[in-house]
Amino acid sequence: MSGVQEQVEIKFRLHDGSDIGPRKYPAATRVATLKESILAQWPKEKENGPRTVNDLKLINAGKILENNNTLGECKSPICDLSGGITTMHVVVRPPSSEKLTEKKSVNQPPEPTCGCVIL
Repeated sequence: MSGVQEQVEIKFRLHDGSDIGPRKYPAATRVATLKESILAQWPKEKENGPRTVNDLKLINAGKILENNNTLGECKSPICDLSGGITTMHVVVRPPSSEKLTEKKSVNQPPEPTCGCVIL
């Protein structure tokens, strides 16, 4: 039966141990599409949630998944259990350090410098 697409059942584990899913996806689904799905299903009450797809990283079997790969390309033979649920870990990228340093410089006065001269 070549017309039947293989389905992969996935749940996404968030940093606090809660889950999104499980849900079935075709093996041809791209990682970027999974990230869009996670973004749409992200619990609104959680602080520091992702704003865009680029704020998310998916990890499966210890590997960070690239956006252009499909689920079929990301499957690991070690973790492949027929009919089992695959758990992918979701990591949210922290706010950019540029923004943090910009806020620091605006909110804090410059640190005094010492000019010592030894004669």
